[in-house]
Amino acid sequence: MQYDLVLVMPIYNEEECIEGVLNSWKDVLGQLGINYLILAINDGSTDGTKTILQNFEQDPNCEVINKTNSGHGPTILMGYRKAVQLAPWVFQCDSDDEIRAEHFSLLWQQREDYDALFGIRSGRVQSWSRLFITKISRMTVKALFGSRVTDVNAPFRLMRTEYLSPIVRQVPDDTFAPNLIISGSLSKSDLRIQNLPVPFEQRRTGTISIVKWKLWKSAARAFWQTIRFKPS
Repeated sequence: MQYDLVLVMPIYNEEECIEGVLNSWKDVLGQLGINYLILAINDGSTDGTKTILQNFEQDPNCEVINKTNSGHGPTILMGYRKAVQLAPWVFQCDSDDEIRAEHFSLLWQQREDYDALFGIRSGRVQSWSRLFITKISRMTVKALFGSRVTDVNAPFRLMRTEYLSPIVRQVPDDTFAPNLIISGSLSKSDLRIQNLPVPFEQRRTGTISIVKWKLWKSAARAFWQTIRFKPS
């Protein structure tokens, strides 16, 4: 394959931080000596994100993809499907800098002993509604697939392509939270899984895109899609 690692990063309205976030990831991955590609996928941002991403379009270690808005989940899924064709390892993280790039080495250094490694968000403070939905998500995945993945929707995950690829081929294109399904599928397998705590910091810029009633509606959709998924 062309790279050692492909990093999938969905981006939406992050003009205040995206340049710093991408540069921090480039610094960390470069220091680790990794032959990498960052898929910076702009999910139809309505602020100045697209303009800022133009600064990375000529970077050989970044591929900027601008697309119409389809949501966080479908954007991740699109990135996964492209990434598994390019590298033996795929990593996914969000663009809000709530988990710093510097913590990636904790996962990368242990990769040879595992097939999937998950960064478990420590120190995370949530509203009661998000905390409730998080607990329901974990209980759902545990009941359907097992409990080997602790933080089932963690946006800080390193996975071997040979195991991720057949899963993402089966996940429907419009899945709201594909990471739940991927966590469940990996948890149900006999693969080597590692859960590692990583420091979580509250968002310092931008705004959360899903709020109030939309949060509950989205959670119900993710719940229904997860229980309906039957991986082969």
